[in-house]
Amino acid sequence: MVADFRRRFWICLPATIVVVLLSHHIQSLFGVPGIIAFPGDRAIETIVASFVFFYGGWPFLTGLQGEVTRGKPGMMTLVSLAIVSAYLYSLAVVAGLSGEVFFWETATLILVMLLGHWLEARSVMGASGALQALVRLMPATATRLGADGRQEEVPVAELHAGDRVLVRPGAKVPVDGHVIEGESAVDESMLTGESRPVGKRPGDRVVGGAVNGEGALTVEIDRTGGETYLAQVIALVERAQASRSRTQDLANRAAGLLTWVAIIVGGGTLGVWLALGAPLAFALERMVTVMVISCPHALGLAVPLVVAVSTELTARNGLLIRDRAAFERARNLQAVVFDKTGTLTEGAFGVAAVVPLVPDRSEAEILRLAAGLESASEHPIAKGILRGAAERGIDPPRADGFRNLPGEGARATVDGREVAVVSPGTLRRAGREPDDPRLVEQNAAGRTLVFVLESDRVIGAIALADVVRAESREAVRQLKAQGLRVMMLTGDTRAVAEQVGRELGLDEVRAEVLPHQKAETVADIQRSGLSVAMVGDGVNDAPALAQSDLGIAIGAGTDVAAEAADVVLVRNDPRDVVAIIALARATYAKMGQNLIWGAGYNVVAIPLAAGVGMPWGVLLGPALGAALMSLSTVIVALNARLLGRQGEHRLAELRRSLAATQD
Repeated sequence: MVADFRRRFWICLPATIVVVLLSHHIQSLFGVPGIIAFPGDRAIETIVASFVFFYGGWPFLTGLQGEVTRGKPGMMTLVSLAIVSAYLYSLAVVAGLSGEVFFWETATLILVMLLGHWLEARSVMGASGALQALVRLMPATATRLGADGRQEEVPVAELHAGDRVLVRPGAKVPVDGHVIEGESAVDESMLTGESRPVGKRPGDRVVGGAVNGEGALTVEIDRTGGETYLAQVIALVERAQASRSRTQDLANRAAGLLTWVAIIVGGGTLGVWLALGAPLAFALERMVTVMVISCPHALGLAVPLVVAVSTELTARNGLLIRDRAAFERARNLQAVVFDKTGTLTEGAFGVAAVVPLVPDRSEAEILRLAAGLESASEHPIAKGILRGAAERGIDPPRADGFRNLPGEGARATVDGREVAVVSPGTLRRAGREPDDPRLVEQNAAGRTLVFVLESDRVIGAIALADVVRAESREAVRQLKAQGLRVMMLTGDTRAVAEQVGRELGLDEVRAEVLPHQKAETVADIQRSGLSVAMVGDGVNDAPALAQSDLGIAIGAGTDVAAEAADVVLVRNDPRDVVAIIALARATYAKMGQNLIWGAGYNVVAIPLAAGVGMPWGVLLGPALGAALMSLSTVIVALNARLLGRQGEHRLAELRRSLAATQD
């Protein structure tokens, strides 16, 4: 379409110049009548104008046929009626009818319309390039490794699950898989919006389209074809672009109404001026101008262009829209309800506190001994202790003679000392459970306690808790700054939930809610008069996601097809909830601006085109009317594109604020 309008414009440009130069009206207008006059000049003007009419006007004439066939007259109908009436009237004048030849108006009108459609088509192409951009992320070939280590360049389509590929420094990962050899940092920004390269080592997952950093990686393929992350993203983008927009439906109805208004007002303008005794040529020119200037093209593009830009912007930043109408409703949200485990928290233990119970052992020493013992264990509590030691810069010592104590804990020799980490029940059964107010406080906060023993002496306790994400604090802060109530819904105990709620500053916490009760709880919040977004993992929270006004599945990773959600956030980052709400509001604002511009300028332009401004010396010709109509279309297109720049800037600000918080 872009190439067709461009070609027709450049071919019609010199022809239109010829028509304008040969026009007696234009020559008189510039005070040089007859400056270009020779036998047969009117015939040449007619022939060249006819060429412009049929060749340049062909897209509009065929568009007229399509709109009439569908029974939905629109922009092509108005343009075609304008150029056909002006052209046929001019032919009639050439044949002998009294009046003025309109060929120059017809030719310039067609030329301006071609230019406007060319520029508009270019904007549409730029605005709806999300799918092409995603497809371009995939490399065409990959280096497959044979059983003997031999390297072979093969098309990506020939790869199968279980194949091993070599990803060289700077190359793209061909398809989804996991690293089996090598270490590197991988740039996933075009897939998830994560600006920082993500470190990868053996066992870590990688997704097709990501760009490898400085290290070579050997990757074993897990998914190919439609199962890959990128293929699922493309499917979601297609779905989002095809989904209905309520605002777009409104714009389409308004455009249809404006078409009939233009036809009626155009016909009425012709009749009124003829009734007032105006020449047919003048009345016809007013009618043509009214029809051209009121073309609802800008109105018809007002919403689709914004939809295309926002879809591209969100997909490029790991914010995947599945339901366009639900996304638009996000602008009216009043409350955001988060699941706890895996959403606001990491779903993994971390050390919340170390409580020394003897004077000769420090917190660091107690944690060091426990970490040395647990370095030989795979238990979740052991991993939490090791993580806490690493965060505090403690290097665990070597453990010898590790023994697991089923239902109690573990025991080993650390630094030549007999060390044990046991549960409170173990000490309680032995009648040795310490009585310390600090332990009561940790229990009240819902934390998990384990005790550290050295040579059978209780030297301290370690309190573990589900680690609150650093991103969660920033997400809650920004959501509350936007005037939203932030709540948490969890099946965890009330003590644990309230501790997380206090740490994050949540407005409300609802705890000990069973999975099947989550949807009922969301409905109860809605009945209180609040428009609610539910944020969860998209699996256990599926009923609640479906019940909410906006269901957001967070941290979907490579499993992006979260069927219950309206929006899927690829990254496990609650701050992206802030981003999706901010973008929904910005998108709706752009739609409103475009609708106002697309329809509003007609309030002034149509009366001027009809000749209302004549007493003040204001009179629009068809060509100027076409220029104004095309200008409004281009402005709408540029305003939609501006959403992309503003959205990227907003996302960058959000992510910079998180980085500053983490630092």
